[in-house]
Amino acid sequence: MRREKVNAYRNLSVVLLVVLVVLSFSQRVACGQDEEGSNSYTNPAAQQIFSELVFSRISNFTSIFKDDITKNFGFCITDVDADWDGAFNFSKNTEFISVCAKKTKGDLTQRLCTAAEIKFYFNSFFTSTSSKKTNYLKPNKNCNLSSWVAGCEPGWACSAGSHKVDLKNSKDIPVRTTNCAACCEGFFCPNGITCMIPCPLGAYCPLAKLNRNTGVCEPYRYQLPPSKPNHTCGGADVWADILSSSEVFCSAGSYCPSTVQKLPCSKGHYCRTGSTSQQQCFRMATCEPKSANQNITAYGVMLFAGLSFLLVIIYNCSDQVLATREKRQAKSREKAVQSVRETAQAREKWKSAKDIAKKHAIGLQTQLSRTFSRRKSLRQQEMLKGLGQAKPGSNAALTPMPLSAPGAPQESSAASKGKKKEKSDLSKMMNEIEQDPDSHEGFNLEIGDKNIRKQAPKGKQLHTQSQMFRYAYGQIEKEKALQEQNKNLTFSGVISMASDIEIRKRPTIEVAFKNLTLSLKGKNKHLLRCVTGKILPGRVSAVMGPSGAGKTTFLSALAGKATGCTMGGMILVNGNIESIHSYKKIIGFVPQDDIVHGNLTVEENLWFSARCRLSADLPKAEKVLVVERVIESLGLQAVRDSLVGTVEKRGISGGQRKRVNVGLEMVMEPSLLILDEPTSGLDSSSSQLLLRALRREALEGVNICMVVHQPSYSLFRMFDDLILLAKGGHTVYHGPVKKVEEYFASLGITVPERVNPPDYFIDILEGIIKPSTSTGVNVKQLPVRWMLHNGYPVPMDMLQSADGMATASGENSNHGANVSNNGSDSQSFAGEFWQDVKFNVKLQRDNIQHNFLKSNDLSNRNTPGAFQQYKHFLGRVGKQRLREARPQAVDFLILLLAGICLGTLAKVSDETFGSLGYTYTVIAVSLLCKIAALRSFGLDKLHYWRESASGMSSLAYFLSKDTIDHFNTIIKPLVYLSMFYFFNNPRSSVTDNYIILVCLVYCVTGIAYALAIFLEPGPAQLWSVLLPVVLTLIATHNSNNKIVDVLANLCYTKWALEAFVIANAKRYSGVWLVTRCGSLMNSGYDLNHWYGCLACLILTGILSRGVAFFCMVTFQKKK
Repeated sequence: MRREKVNAYRNLSVVLLVVLVVLSFSQRVACGQDEEGSNSYTNPAAQQIFSELVFSRISNFTSIFKDDITKNFGFCITDVDADWDGAFNFSKNTEFISVCAKKTKGDLTQRLCTAAEIKFYFNSFFTSTSSKKTNYLKPNKNCNLSSWVAGCEPGWACSAGSHKVDLKNSKDIPVRTTNCAACCEGFFCPNGITCMIPCPLGAYCPLAKLNRNTGVCEPYRYQLPPSKPNHTCGGADVWADILSSSEVFCSAGSYCPSTVQKLPCSKGHYCRTGSTSQQQCFRMATCEPKSANQNITAYGVMLFAGLSFLLVIIYNCSDQVLATREKRQAKSREKAVQSVRETAQAREKWKSAKDIAKKHAIGLQTQLSRTFSRRKSLRQQEMLKGLGQAKPGSNAALTPMPLSAPGAPQESSAASKGKKKEKSDLSKMMNEIEQDPDSHEGFNLEIGDKNIRKQAPKGKQLHTQSQMFRYAYGQIEKEKALQEQNKNLTFSGVISMASDIEIRKRPTIEVAFKNLTLSLKGKNKHLLRCVTGKILPGRVSAVMGPSGAGKTTFLSALAGKATGCTMGGMILVNGNIESIHSYKKIIGFVPQDDIVHGNLTVEENLWFSARCRLSADLPKAEKVLVVERVIESLGLQAVRDSLVGTVEKRGISGGQRKRVNVGLEMVMEPSLLILDEPTSGLDSSSSQLLLRALRREALEGVNICMVVHQPSYSLFRMFDDLILLAKGGHTVYHGPVKKVEEYFASLGITVPERVNPPDYFIDILEGIIKPSTSTGVNVKQLPVRWMLHNGYPVPMDMLQSADGMATASGENSNHGANVSNNGSDSQSFAGEFWQDVKFNVKLQRDNIQHNFLKSNDLSNRNTPGAFQQYKHFLGRVGKQRLREARPQAVDFLILLLAGICLGTLAKVSDETFGSLGYTYTVIAVSLLCKIAALRSFGLDKLHYWRESASGMSSLAYFLSKDTIDHFNTIIKPLVYLSMFYFFNNPRSSVTDNYIILVCLVYCVTGIAYALAIFLEPGPAQLWSVLLPVVLTLIATHNSNNKIVDVLANLCYTKWALEAFVIANAKRYSGVWLVTRCGSLMNSGYDLNHWYGCLACLILTGILSRGVAFFCMVTFQKKK
């Protein structure tokens, strides 16, 4: 504050000193005017002082106009002092003021416009309703219908004479009608007022010369008044926008250091219109003499070449990155095998010690058993035999010692001999393991069993992945079997079977259903009816039947995916009435379609599913082994590193793709596995391979239920249970496969020789083959016979059909169309239409409720959280994008061509600050980036529906794709600007244009997400093209419709266009002030809204992403 006060006092003293000097100078001039005439005005010191005085008065106008400018022109002038200095700071060259003072003989201050006259002049641009190019002002005190002096003409001014003039007076216009003369150079005298206003910097205001051919005072546009023959051309007459007063602006290719001097641009420099100095060209730009702009196309080419080189490096290195990841995965597989090896070795050491202890205990038992009776010993021996044949090498496999007295000494001695020999072998083996832990001999878990030891792979056999992982998993299965057998040992009270390693067990799921009935809502059509039974753990159940029997509907009902239906009856999970969704994490559902990522390899697909769906606390080594086991069991070793392929790009075969589809669910180690036609399209050998893999899963307690179409007899015999459905969703048979022929034979339906039983049964249910009349059974009676056979309650209409009293309505009721057909006869078209509308509304409501359905988790599996899954999704999406480099390159090429075309054709217009080129930019960038962003979600809907139905995080899926798309958000503006900016060459900086384009691309990408998720691909592409065009037309309208104005303020295209224009308009100053304010006012833009426009674009991008995520979660289908 103290420094500011000192400066204020200093400035005040300087002004007072100047005023005193000027006053004394003016008095001296007045006293000696008659004697010396005009010679006194040639004093250089006096001219300098007088010029500084005039300049100080002009510069002080900012304090007068600041409030008015801020209030009325705040949208185009943000810093009044800076813009005023940029227009009227003549401190570098005040020579034109001295020349004018000499010309007017000291009368300059009496001819300068006051604050009131300046305000009167500039307000006319924004309050007049006449045409822009009209230079006439409203009548005033000096120029009106009754008084029109020569100074009212364009280019002329008058003096106030003896009247005192206060330049700071902003209310009253002084009387100024004497000594009218031509306007001085460097000033302009408007038509309709009698004072002079300094021309702003960047203008060129020489005296006009009369063109006698046209009668026009050049370079200006006014003519001499016809009634005044002695009137001559004066100075400049107007300063307005460039369209109305382009002759005042310093021409392109030249620069004007002052308003009375114009110099041509030299070589290596360029001068835009209205320049006060020449700008040096960039090093590689070409600038000839009198260049209006610099040619910086070379920089655009270099930038694009650099980007292309960077992208090529990224693309080429992607293969190396993927190869490195493959090597790391291979090392992880080797570590997994090593872990199994170490586990086996530790277990072998423990078992060896345990065997020694157990043999000592058996010897003790033998000695104690001699005191018991022979009958008791025989009973104990039978109990040991009742355990069944144990696996070699287990504790149960040890041969019990004979407990009879007669043979005891001999066998005891034999045992003692064997004990010594075995002990030496055991010690030797343990020493070898300790000395060489990596030795393959350590895999021999079954000590003393020569056959097992011979089967162990050695040497080169273990170098193949197939052998390594098959053997490694074999050891794990043996460990599981040993633990199960250890539980059943009768001698467990003597020997404690401790285990250092915890064996994972899958929880079992038993699903029972009673009177399960499904019917469409709003329509009396049954999809399933009175289906009763259960599917058990450890068994493979096949669901068969003709087309329209409701097989897939039955599986969907079991999996809790049957939406839009009214369900009757009950479904019990493990004997309790619980939602099947509570076990979602341990239930696998294989859809009928092969929904597999085609741009990933077989192993990558399986590995991703395993990482996201297996337990989070499961070691990575065991996850690797799970994947390897599935690959091995499904016979996919040969194609593990091959891309699955898409419709456009060929990959693995259809059968292998089908097995990968099944493997996606197998790797998550489900307890309930539901498959919809997994063998469709497979040959017999592939089907058997798949079914063998499923039977292996069943041996681990997995409950497997699958729909099968026309299996071969050998494949049919591999199933445990059969669920046979008739048309209308009725159960015909549900029980063991081995007893199906026996059941139908009891009904009189015998399968002919050399006929496949399932084909024969389906042909009967289809009506192709009719049962023999001697049996007295028809197709419609089969469901009733089954229900009566098991004692299930039978509906009345089905009983009538079974008794042969069914009418046509009864027959339709069996298929669930009775009420619907009768109603359709009596209902009008409007009634049917209304019923369909209600049905569709209910269906959508059920889908939304189903998608937001939450139930308690009873699976006891802690899968990875959203953040961990986000990292997995991020790696997968990044890998997919690296393999989709060609579409990305095409996108960049199209943006490049668009930048060249628009930058060349839509040159920056100084009148509109390049709004036309920026309008095309907004449309082009929005359209191209939207269409490209549609691929992010539009092509992966089926994959998302399947993954989200299995319990994967929707948020992680969405954020991963959005994160990867940020690469395009950053790169695409650079690609476009590399051509557009350097061909168009606007005044705004590259940084400003880049920031705006980044915000615009972020905004339109979010809108594209919402369109891709909510709409089908065709309509989404259409809307992506229409939206930018329509919204831009609304944003650039010129009508006075308030509704359209409100809509325009909500369009993202308006925000982007306004930000572009503002960034460019800020670079125009000095003589451009009027043009800037007029253009911004006509467009409705504000210089203060630049950051607001960017914030609106970013906020729109965030909100549109929120809408897209909501639509993705809400309007999804369950697969």
